[in-house]
Amino acid sequence: MPAITVAMISMNEENAVRKVIEDIKTVTAGLDAEILVVDSSKDRTPEIAAAAGARVVRQFPPQGYGCAMGRALSEGRGDVIITLDCDDTYPADRIPELARMVLDGSTDLVNASRLESRPATMPFANYLANWLFAFVSWILLGVKTTDVHSGMRAYRRTMLEKITFDPNGPALPVDLLLKPALLGYRISEVFIPYNDRIGVTTLKKWESTIWTFRRILRLFPLRFSSPPASVGPEQSESPR
Repeated sequence: MPAITVAMISMNEENAVRKVIEDIKTVTAGLDAEILVVDSSKDRTPEIAAAAGARVVRQFPPQGYGCAMGRALSEGRGDVIITLDCDDTYPADRIPELARMVLDGSTDLVNASRLESRPATMPFANYLANWLFAFVSWILLGVKTTDVHSGMRAYRRTMLEKITFDPNGPALPVDLLLKPALLGYRISEVFIPYNDRIGVTTLKKWESTIWTFRRILRLFPLRFSSPPASVGPEQSESPR
């Protein structure tokens, strides 16, 4: 069983996937790691990914972002599962750092935030929306974070196995960060650069916005069942 699974979901990323996989292989050379791609593409993405050395799991016809991400997390074999996107927006060279933070036992989840300040690659409307999501998460749930939608995180696999997430609908990363925090798991946050994507975005902004608030509101009752954990350098207590 590998220590690290680098898991990605893809849909029509044939122009970017080879570069991303090669970058991952470079930074994980010498580590016990696997690369997993859950793919729902109509183009050559799965063939390119497999040829580049990834383990490809096909999910076609597409069942939505949440179902694809849920499958990526459940299919990962590593002790730590690191997610990032196939479009080259996230820095692959930070993978070993995130993995070490979980593997050395200091945290259960690392959120790689894009929002230390506004990235030049992020439209102002997107930046404002992400700031609002983080603010609402703090006000309603008591969870302090800067980025509830980051696609780059490191999760302890045994933690994921103990928590139930609803994969149906967009904005699953909101649940994947906030629910563990509310349950008292140890959460850390680091800042990363956010690069220009290769290819065309598939983000549906309004649908994602509605589902973000919906997921936050659905988690509200958990605030009163266990003390929330701050997402940051200081660690919370272990879950009870």
